[in-house]
Amino acid sequence: MDALAGSAMPAFLLGTYTPKIDAKGRMALPAKFRAQLGAGMVMARGQERCVYLLPQEEFRRIAMQIQRTSMGNKAARDYLRVFLSGAVGQEPDRQGRVLVPQMLREYARLDSDIVVIGVGTRAEIWNREAWQAYLEEKEQGYSDIADDVLPEVEF
Repeated sequence: MDALAGSAMPAFLLGTYTPKIDAKGRMALPAKFRAQLGAGMVMARGQERCVYLLPQEEFRRIAMQIQRTSMGNKAARDYLRVFLSGAVGQEPDRQGRVLVPQMLREYARLDSDIVVIGVGTRAEIWNREAWQAYLEEKEQGYSDIADDVLPEVEF
């Protein structure tokens, strides 16, 4: 895994972690994510009421990709407005904690019990109960959709 964290490779975040959000709205970043996310990262509204946690470079790449299509595409303009207006730059403190802004905690209905999952180039922060419900719902069809989502990948 350390080989994936090198500067030539983009972040590749994996796994499921269960830190807590403290009374001040801070959460400890999973130790395995700290080096990969770097000193500066961006939190933003994600789909299905989670919070995205992205390295700055990945956030910029996504925002620029959406921006290129946004002028003539109303759906892309709408998405870009919601995505960027809810984005906040963050830097971890000396203990590896980051503040999850109130606006994003409300959006994702985050309380003290959260789940942080690695989703490749980003992490997602979920309300623990919402994550469990999502996972239970999607696990049923996980095998069924593999052929549609991964037609070229062999296991």
